[in-house]
Amino acid sequence: MPATESELTGEHSRVVAGLVRSELARRRMSRQALADKARISISTLEKALAGSRPFTLATTLRLEEALGRSLQPGGAAPQPQAQPSGLAPTSLGAYSRAAADWLTGEYLTIRPSLEEAEAIFAYHTEIVWDEAASHLVFREKARLDAAFTQKGSVSLPNQSGQVYLVTSEAGQYRLAILNRPTITGELYGLITTLQVGLGGHLTPASLPLALIPMRHAPAAAPGRLHAADPTYAACRERLERITRQGFARLVAVG
Repeated sequence: MPATESELTGEHSRVVAGLVRSELARRRMSRQALADKARISISTLEKALAGSRPFTLATTLRLEEALGRSLQPGGAAPQPQAQPSGLAPTSLGAYSRAAADWLTGEYLTIRPSLEEAEAIFAYHTEIVWDEAASHLVFREKARLDAAFTQKGSVSLPNQSGQVYLVTSEAGQYRLAILNRPTITGELYGLITTLQVGLGGHLTPASLPLALIPMRHAPAAAPGRLHAADPTYAACRERLERITRQGFARLVAVG
């Protein structure tokens, strides 16, 4: 029976079938998964691959879209699908640049000092949109211990509404989880990191963390703040409100 206008010729259909089978094997992908992704029935795919029914042009185009490659004879090799500009990856919450613009800017960042009891550690954190990566990134600045300056990705999942600052380097992670901003844009939560001890020994530690937009921040100089510093009381009050007002909980055994 001659092919209809929308059906591929027998030879062309066999080429497409061979390319599809090759892609399935290379990706270790099931036929059902491909059918679902291409929005075609598994029966249609099975029959076309078996040669009992020719591929149609519409089916081929859907398969090309699902596989991210040409299925034409001599077609291009598979190419990674580019992330749409202005949209973060799904792994970071799939937020748009416009929807996350409120978070960009520079913040005074404060937390308790790991080295000195009662002292407060202050530095700056900048959050900006990375055009090449297509998501928000953060960079710490003006840290007293510059060798430990951190940078990483910003995750904004809709499900929880929290802000995650994630550092990942060579398999090591540091994570800050911050609540929804206050009316003045302040972010409160916890940071989990590693404390450097004697002989370079590393110990996990979780601390209250506050990010305050510079326009609303106490005029604290970056570094370690002590009780005699003019801005110490204001910074300490912000750290104390994290647990007092329920922005985060520190739960101990006992």
